[in-house]
Amino acid sequence: MPNKKLHRLAAGTVAVALGTTALAGCGSSDDGTAESGPVSLTYWTWTPGMDKVVDLWNKGPGKKQQIEVTVKKQASGDTLVTKILTAHKAKKAPDLVQAEYQALPTLVSNDALADISGDVDGVKDKFADGVWQQTTLGSDAVYAIPQDSGPMMFYYREDLFKKYGLTVPTTWDEFAETARALKKKAPEKDLTTFSANDSGLFAGLAQQAGAKWWTTSGDKWKVAIDDGATRKVADFWGGLVKEGAIDNQPMYTPAWNKALNTGKQIAWVSAVWAPGTLTTAAPDTKGKWAMAPLPQWSASENVTGSWGGSSTAVTTDSGHREAAAKFAAWLNTDRDALTALAKEGGIYPAATTAQTSEAFLKPPAFFSNQPDFYPQASKIADTTAPAAWGPNVNVAYTSFKDAFAAAAKNRSDFGAALRTMQDDTVADLKKQGFEVAR
Repeated sequence: MPNKKLHRLAAGTVAVALGTTALAGCGSSDDGTAESGPVSLTYWTWTPGMDKVVDLWNKGPGKKQQIEVTVKKQASGDTLVTKILTAHKAKKAPDLVQAEYQALPTLVSNDALADISGDVDGVKDKFADGVWQQTTLGSDAVYAIPQDSGPMMFYYREDLFKKYGLTVPTTWDEFAETARALKKKAPEKDLTTFSANDSGLFAGLAQQAGAKWWTTSGDKWKVAIDDGATRKVADFWGGLVKEGAIDNQPMYTPAWNKALNTGKQIAWVSAVWAPGTLTTAAPDTKGKWAMAPLPQWSASENVTGSWGGSSTAVTTDSGHREAAAKFAAWLNTDRDALTALAKEGGIYPAATTAQTSEAFLKPPAFFSNQPDFYPQASKIADTTAPAAWGPNVNVAYTSFKDAFAAAAKNRSDFGAALRTMQDDTVADLKKQGFEVAR
């Protein structure tokens, strides 16, 4: 049966992100008892090389347990969510699906995902609390097993920091002073840029600051995008842009690539997957970067935000919930499986033990100068803050891109842009018929 409360709060939405206050659902389409005879499962995923990883299962534990999995490659993002929901309406969804964390509430609200909490005992402890929470929606139910994560970090040109006598910032106040110090010593350079073309970066920074953009009160949604934590983040970055201490251009453009590659920009607030981006964006700088924890709002804090990640979920259309849950748990906790996932798919595993496995004994080739890259990344990942998302994150993200892009370009008030984001999100919820708490 569907999760009726979550259905009332989020039904019909495709591009949503995580809510931490949703209630538990009612399980799956089978009774969870052991099955006899061979079982065939279908898995929809976009991860490169997943077929090679699944072969390990089919030739090993899957063969012993007579559970065979077939991979069907799919597109990612909203395209896959829409396809899953369409298939589910016809009761023909696959047994297993890969789903980004922010897509889980939509799938749960449409009764597309099974509660596998009774089939994955002992799995929770293999993940950081802030990561595991994203698959439970703040309840006792478990709707997926975390697969990969994107803990946020600070990347900087080690050689240029040394050249200009800069110290790696450990707090955001120090970050601002570092940006100003660089401008005084090398006016043509910028510490970094504020980019309005990737909402996930801003969301992760707000998450680190303690923001909870969407929560529920009874059957009503409460939107707090314009809360104190997020205002602190917006005012901080807006102030640096307004005074010209950092650049105001978007990321992922030819101009941004050139700025990184030539040393015009010497730092980047990003996530664990940044080495791959730098490899193509700034190829001439290989071996010149280093990674450090994200600056903190207080010297006594130790927390990071998350930028990206996905999970493996079992659908309610599967007639083999228990078998599917066994595979999902193996895929995302078994050492050999995760080593293969890292090698074939290039993922950073969510399972904490896998973050220090043989696949991560050596640093990324682009960071060969930092032998402790992955041990450091594992420590940072363990401090990931929990997320709190709602049913119309797509609207909030679009509003962010429009409002903050204009504010960054004009070096105007980021606080006003944040209020626009809040108002647009609330207005859309009401337009869709959701009840919104004041």
